[in-house]
Formats: sequence, C-alpha cells, structure tokens
Amino acid sequence: MNILIFAGSTRQQSFNRQLATAASRIARAAGATVTLLELASLDIPLYNADLEAQGTPPDVIRLKELMHAHPAWIICSPEYNGSYTALLKNTLDWASSPVKGDPTWAQGTKAFEGKVVGLLSASPGALGGLRSLSHLTPLLLTLQSWVTPRQYALAHAGQAFDTEGQLQVPAQRQGVQAVVDQVLWASQRFNDQNAL
Repeated sequence: MNILIFAGSTRQQSFNRQLATAASRIARAAGATVTLLELASLDIPLYNADLEAQGTPPDVIRLKELMHAHPAWIICSPEYNGSYTALLKNTLDWASSPVKGDPTWAQGTKAFEGKVVGLLSASPGALGGLRSLSHLTPLLLTLQSWVTPRQYALAHAGQAFDTEGQLQVPAQRQGVQAVVDQVLWASQRFNDQNAL
C-alpha cells in the first residue's frame, strides 16, 4: 500500500514535521511504501485566481499527481488560533482547484476523491492540536476524501521526541500506530472493492 504523509508546517523544528517522520517509520514497519512529502520542497504561491489564470504553477500539478498516486494519506496538522495553518489551507486550495482545459485536472476534486486520510496533530499544549483536526475533517469530507474515525493529537510535544526523533512514550507510539493501522486497513478494503 502506498501512503503519502506530510505536515502542514515548514518550520525547521516543527513538532508536526517530526510527527510525520515518526508516522512514516511506523507505516514502513507495517509494510507500507511511504512518500514523506515536505511542503517546503514545492514552490506554491499564495492562491490567487488572477495568478492561476496565467497558468497553474508546475509544482501544483506535481502536488496533484502525488496526491492522486497515493490511495492513503496521513496529514499532521499544527494548530494556529484553534484551527489548521494557512500553509495547509493554501496547499489544499491549490490542489483542489480545477485546471481549465486540462483533460486530467479539469475536475478539482480528482486528487482527493476516495482517498483515505488519517489525521494527526502535535502541539506543546495539553490538547495536542486537537482543534485543528476538528476543522480539517469537514474540509476533507467536502473534497470527497474518507477521513478515518480514529485520530490522534500529541500533547506536550516538546517532551515527546528523543534525540533521534522517536516518540518516547509507548502510549504515544500506540496512538500514532492506531491511526496508521486504520488508514492502511480502510484503504486496502476500498482498493479491494474497487477492483471487483
């Protein structure tokens, strides 16, 4: 099973980028083929319809292709002001914007439809960024993705990782593992059904 994992942050010491890396290790150990995407590697401007009218940026097409190629995703969402980040919103807005006249990407939701998405978050606070996930879920549902019921918010993230980026507490690893397992389980069944 191919799974795409990314964080809604580009900050060097981002807890959510660390969480994405930890989730990647867990998914690989479960037998998945993982693509760990760093949003900083994509040159995606602030969404503007006038800019888009001049041509969809090449890295937006690359993002759409990556998303479409992976039946399963995990998104690690930071929490800013009780919601997800502007970076994550901008990324999803571009990825869901139709490319006029393009036979492949004329439908905006193509990269999202039927994808099984697991949500994680990490925060120094006691709630672990949980409120960002409650806002991100309906956005993904609107885009026709399947969001897994099991989610995990890593609280007190400043003390959660060891020097090698591993989660130190077994209960934390189990929380991430449960989301990874549910994403892979559901995605496999959706793919099996589609193959019938």
